[in-house]
Amino acid sequence: MLAKDQTRRAIEKMEEQRLARRRLIQERKAERAEEEQRNLALGNPGDVDFIGLVSKWREENGVSDNNSPRLAEVDHSMSTNHPKICICVRKRPVSDKERRKLDHDSVTCIPERQLVCIHQAKFRVDGITKYCDHNSFCFDYTFNEYSSTEDLYQRTTMPLVDFILSGKGGRATVFAYGQTGSGKTYTMNGIQRMVVEDLFMLMEGADDEAEEECVCLSKTRVTVSFFELYGGRVQDLLNNRNKLKILEDGRGEVVVSGLEEFEAHDAGQLLDLMDKGNSFRTTHATEANDTSSRSHAVCQIHLRSSKTDRLYGKLSLVDLAGSERGSDTKSNNRQRRTESA
Repeated sequence: MLAKDQTRRAIEKMEEQRLARRRLIQERKAERAEEEQRNLALGNPGDVDFIGLVSKWREENGVSDNNSPRLAEVDHSMSTNHPKICICVRKRPVSDKERRKLDHDSVTCIPERQLVCIHQAKFRVDGITKYCDHNSFCFDYTFNEYSSTEDLYQRTTMPLVDFILSGKGGRATVFAYGQTGSGKTYTMNGIQRMVVEDLFMLMEGADDEAEEECVCLSKTRVTVSFFELYGGRVQDLLNNRNKLKILEDGRGEVVVSGLEEFEAHDAGQLLDLMDKGNSFRTTHATEANDTSSRSHAVCQIHLRSSKTDRLYGKLSLVDLAGSERGSDTKSNNRQRRTESA
């Protein structure tokens, strides 16, 4: 009889433990569903476990979650010691297409540390346990999804405008490189407008200075040229897409033969010419972007003396064609893949 009572109590205990486990599983399911809804409301869908691992890393490293705009409050004031070569990274927000695919935010950009961390979601050998590899990279400047194009411009391009206005024949170049759909053209278009506005504002402000070699509007001729490199062809975007040739002159300098320069007398004219060139760029739909720029576009602004035609300065703004990840090329034809090479 005693043995039967002990067996019954053991069975009842096992049943209680089973019910407790079931309640715990149900509670975890409910918490997971609530977490999914919170993530969806914040525009960050995807695997709840991986998102939690990323948030945990940010907490451990003293970084606010990227859903907080506090990360944008970083001092981007101008530095007097600007490097000759500056490499920066700008993070864009998660796109609607990525949200529909339930992709989650897997990048942490920390402007105050000039740091970018990539959180790579992985499974352990058991195929069940989830974990993240956190790989960090340092750059001259980093900008998160809350940073504006003006923040980037002030740090990277404004010093180059001052440089070409020094009147010493300086040449500077800005490159925009990255994956298709990463926001290169969006950023470059914003930079172009700010360059034009600052350029004419500074030259107009220098008109009152008495220096002989001063780069001021009354003594300077501003011209712009705009061409693209696409599929082995070079085309003038401001002159009916005429075909051009890239040659090397006797001094070993690269020259674009046949490229036309158009003069602009004010900021409005220069912006109109830039908009015209941008509108004639070659674009095609890809897996990652419906209006992907498929050519390398080079916009060149020249400052020359009105009297002697001597080059005061030259700024080249280069918007490179987008590059694709392997997963973004599955439906691309041979031409699209060649453009990204």
